Amino acid sequence: MRRALLISLFCSTLSAASANAQEAQLANPDFKPELAKQLGADKIGMRHYVMVILKTGPNKIPAGKERDAMFAGHFANMKRLAAEGKLMVAGPADGVDGWRGLFFFAVDNIDAARELTATDPVIQQGEMIAEYHKVYLSAALMQVPQIHKQISAKN
Repeated sequence: MRRALLISLFCSTLSAASANAQEAQLANPDFKPELAKQLGADKIGMRHYVMVILKTGPNKIPAGKERDAMFAGHFANMKRLAAEGKLMVAGPADGVDGWRGLFFFAVDNIDAARELTATDPVIQQGEMIAEYHKVYLSAALMQVPQIHKQISAKN
């Protein structure tokens, strides 16, 4: 009985030592805990977002002043949401299957993304409709707006 207890204790100690050694091997020497916390990263550097696919809507606004104003408002809205730290990435799509653009919002749920998307003139006027998907991506995406400012020659 004593021998079985000692063997069990010895195996447990070896197992714990092996797990600690494996964790040490997996540790990232470049890891910056303060940055990870600032970006909302989990232990593997990921976080939740909501991806919004903007698709062609039921109301095609004809070329002219109204359409120009709508798109000026669309771009101003995106700029505002990015400045507020809510919109991480946005851009146009190729139009295939009605896809017009994408938003990646730093929010945890679709309802929050719906509220943000509802502030956009292209949605308000029915030029585009939105489809929502929860995604799990690198927390580094949180730095895209800041980096984009540094690489964009136009404001």
